[in-house]
Amino acid sequence: MRAAGNLAARALSYGGSLVKPGITTDEIDKAMHKFIVDNNAYPSCLNYGEFPKSVCTSVNECVCHGIPDNRPLQDGDIINIDVTVYLDGYHGDNARNFYVGTVSPEAKKLCETTSKALDAAISICKPGVPYKEIGKVTETIAKENGFSIAKGLSGHGVGKDFHMQPAILHYTNNMPGVMQAGQTFTIEPILLQGADVAKTWDDGWTMVTKDGGLTAQCEHTILITDDGAEILTKC
Repeated sequence: MRAAGNLAARALSYGGSLVKPGITTDEIDKAMHKFIVDNNAYPSCLNYGEFPKSVCTSVNECVCHGIPDNRPLQDGDIINIDVTVYLDGYHGDNARNFYVGTVSPEAKKLCETTSKALDAAISICKPGVPYKEIGKVTETIAKENGFSIAKGLSGHGVGKDFHMQPAILHYTNNMPGVMQAGQTFTIEPILLQGADVAKTWDDGWTMVTKDGGLTAQCEHTILITDDGAEILTKC
């Protein structure tokens, strides 16, 4: 898991280094695909549920699961890259937002608050803590900064399988269960400028805000240790 997480983090950093005005998300996808394969791994998203690309690229009002295409990125865009790699029998999953050129102060605040929510959630994780505490932390930070949380999506257990239990909700909830040492799962809050209302395109994957508001997501795969949590998706 540590090796898979490290490679996922390196793949994400590499993809982020390519972000600039004029590049297409399809070009980013192809470069990241090559990077992953060259490191003897497989991009977990490719053909997962018939998803046609190796990474998800969600731009501006795209909440998640954006399919890379031939649209050039423009100055002022924000793009979320979500990449999972399958290495030696294990998946490592992570995501974050990147700025395309110069972005607005509002976009920066959204992205920074999302990162803050993720960090705060990870900081409370340790054996015995109820999973539902994560949602309290992330929703509180979102609301304090004037944002809402996407409620139709969740973090998840990850390891030998891409998605498994537990489900990690990022809003106030009554999900049963507590964290246990040795567990690995993702925390991946998605914050929105506007209301928590999204629609899915006809491709069956791309989710966008109905009001056109910007969204941001940050994600890490973590390991619950004997006395806390270790971020596996670091390089």
